Amino acid sequence: MAYGFGIVGTGLIGGFHARAIGMVEGARFVGATDLRADALEKFAGQHGGKAFPALSDMLKDPDVDVVIIGTPSGAHLEPALEAIEAGRHVIIEKPIEVTLERCDRIIEAAARKGVRTGGIFQSRTLPGSQALKKAVEEGRFGRLTVGDAYVKWYRTQQYYDSIPWRGTMKMDGGGALMNQAIHAIDLLQWLMGPVAEVAAFKGILGHERIEVEDTAVAALQFANGAMGVIEGSTAIHPGFLKRIEISGTKGSAVLEEEAIKTWAFVDAKPEDDDIRQRLGAAGSSGGGAADPAAIDVRPHAAQIRNFVEALDGKAPLLVDAAEGRKAVEIILAIYESAEKRKAVKLGAR
Repeated sequence: MAYGFGIVGTGLIGGFHARAIGMVEGARFVGATDLRADALEKFAGQHGGKAFPALSDMLKDPDVDVVIIGTPSGAHLEPALEAIEAGRHVIIEKPIEVTLERCDRIIEAAARKGVRTGGIFQSRTLPGSQALKKAVEEGRFGRLTVGDAYVKWYRTQQYYDSIPWRGTMKMDGGGALMNQAIHAIDLLQWLMGPVAEVAAFKGILGHERIEVEDTAVAALQFANGAMGVIEGSTAIHPGFLKRIEISGTKGSAVLEEEAIKTWAFVDAKPEDDDIRQRLGAAGSSGGGAADPAAIDVRPHAAQIRNFVEALDGKAPLLVDAAEGRKAVEIILAIYESAEKRKAVKLGAR
């Protein structure tokens, strides 16, 4: 069967989801809803779906099986709960929500209703990310010692000024970490394991009229004893591809966006040369480093494909809401550490 998808929010990311749905066998775009009637009609015309005046209207349509939430970060909870209560499966753009309490309300509601919830962390689907994950699971790094995430991006002042809620704590929930570096933070904890403690600094160094950080740096202690660093910024011109570095006693790997730049292990394997050659080339999207629209839609399609396969019982769900919560917890701990000027343990908040 083909699952019908409805989209809440017709901004930039909503368009990516509509295109991604069209790339997935077993998925079809039914329609969208948005508070802005003009934007909604344009979106529906562009993508060939219905224009639902309100989410309640969408949820009355029996063709809608899955609802994708693409509203501002701090406005994910309410439409997610409404869709869940109506018995629909839900996919939520990153972050799941901007507080742990709001994340947990979504997770608990879905469990009570017996529906599936997914979070969008499309970087996990990239072949380079998958190769690193496989190497970690095979123990090729030996004991993990250091894991780092660097997101040195650039956003103009106009980027923040163009939308009234952008750069606010209420709707964005944070700045460079919560809205840009979160993908790298998710990858880092997915590869290195849980973060146990953080010590951090943050500030507004390159922009005006925003409430959230445009630069943050954190030192990490992982639960397995490894250490690491997170650097996130939207105040670094011209903007660079996000970079993940994983190191251990028997090997190291560096992932720059989708390209593996370093792949070196004490115990070499025959497939290593193929990995270096096949996955060593950079893509053409730019990864959103200086332009939020400059991302590849195919990873979004891969996550929607995985969600469909999970609904059919053919694959485990790569990122459920509980998985999506993990990056939010790390980021909120970094914020707390920076504000209180002290190290913060995770899991005790």
